[in-house]
Amino acid sequence: MLSNKKKYIVNGNSGIKAQIQFADQKQEFNKRPTKIGRRSLSRSISQSSTDSYSSAASYTDSSDDETSPRDKQQKNSKGNSDFCVKNIKQAEFGRREIEIAEQEMPALMALRKRAQGEKPLAGAKIVGCTHITAQTAVLMETLGALGAQCRWAACNIYSTLNEVAAALAESGFPVFAWKGESEDDFWWCIDRCVNVEGWQPNMILDDGGDLTHWIYKKYPNMFKKIKGIVEESVTGVHRLYQLSKAGKLCVPAMNVNDSVTKQKFDNLYCCRESILDGLKRTTDMMFGGKQVVVCGYGEVGKGCCAALKAMGSIVYVTEIDPICALQACMDGFRLVKLNEVIRQVDIVITCTGNKNVVTREHLDRMKNSCIVCNMGHSNTEIDVASLRTPELTWERVRSQVDHVIWPDGKRIVLLAEGRLLNLSCSTVPTFVLSITATTQALALIELYNAPEGRYKQDVYLLPKKMDEYVASLHLPTFDAHLTELTDEQAKYLGLNKNGPFKPNYYRY
Repeated sequence: MLSNKKKYIVNGNSGIKAQIQFADQKQEFNKRPTKIGRRSLSRSISQSSTDSYSSAASYTDSSDDETSPRDKQQKNSKGNSDFCVKNIKQAEFGRREIEIAEQEMPALMALRKRAQGEKPLAGAKIVGCTHITAQTAVLMETLGALGAQCRWAACNIYSTLNEVAAALAESGFPVFAWKGESEDDFWWCIDRCVNVEGWQPNMILDDGGDLTHWIYKKYPNMFKKIKGIVEESVTGVHRLYQLSKAGKLCVPAMNVNDSVTKQKFDNLYCCRESILDGLKRTTDMMFGGKQVVVCGYGEVGKGCCAALKAMGSIVYVTEIDPICALQACMDGFRLVKLNEVIRQVDIVITCTGNKNVVTREHLDRMKNSCIVCNMGHSNTEIDVASLRTPELTWERVRSQVDHVIWPDGKRIVLLAEGRLLNLSCSTVPTFVLSITATTQALALIELYNAPEGRYKQDVYLLPKKMDEYVASLHLPTFDAHLTELTDEQAKYLGLNKNGPFKPNYYRY
């Protein structure tokens, strides 16, 4: 949560610049390690999506082929091999999932229809790093229909749907991702998207900032031809503002995360439904009467708290921001410090976007069988690394569920190794992702087609008119009918009859 950042309004003239620091990369990437040595690479240059202690590679389902996709020679039905997925033979199954998702993504399908005559992204070469699910597949294929060429990697080592990645590869998209990547695999996939002979990106679509960071570190000259960056997550946006403050942001960037259509719909409604799904699938627990502490009461925290309260859970909230804290109190939640309730709660959920929210001290004091999980983008909120010590025993219970056992027999239940719970352990509502994906698509169109000089080397918010347009594309799904202002009413309010209807400073 960025409480002190100064946002850019499109066509505005104010800005901030701050320094960003990344851990130095300790090994050059140009030498591919042997199969035995892949897991022994030094700490990654970014910890937002991977962690050097990850044991993901050993946690794949036993039914899967354990051969690394990097060691396979695969081709799609057209003989193309410019991809790396788990199993190209799963493409038909993945195609069905994409077709189901299309039914719940009306705005993107509407954009495709409108693009039949014009191609607003013709000539665009988009490199993307997002979760690879059926919903993002619909976005990618929409970008293709709008005229763009795309290359894609995953922003999370657990969230890729292998069958969807296979379907995209079969359709001709260069996709480099599979569920359960190692740390080295993660960066290798990103590099394969970026470093390709005869193809250079001119747009970036990022979720978490890892792709942007990789290009800055390895291929900075590419930014001479890149027109802009579209970033979705709070973590990635935070990095962009730091780059801007340091004077190192060399292209315009769109902050999608703080757009109304992302904050108020994806962050809130998506998490309100998916938190229960993720917990239920992994633990089979009953929520009624359980004591839960939710760390953070931003839009994600609000969604989690509302869902758990509705199921009969006793919910506590921790918060650093007095405004969000007061909202939690007014919504009927008790505001506490984590230390005050850590011994008694049954579930701990982090959703702050910060680091070390749950420390080893907290983990040591938790009750037996306490469930610990994260709903933020990054795996930095829970200090999982501190649990990789000789005195503690790790026991795999099921996919994405670990018991961490103390010498006295106490155990906690850690979900997804502290990574994003809903996309790692379950699924998310397609319709609400349609809203975010449409916003991303329109942001790409805006940056790509903007005349030179409209956007400077800064971070911008989407125009209010664009947010309203995205919302309007989804209203027909509900057979909803907007009231229209009369000329007299519009004059009285000082508005255009067609919007925007709220000033940029309005908080919904």
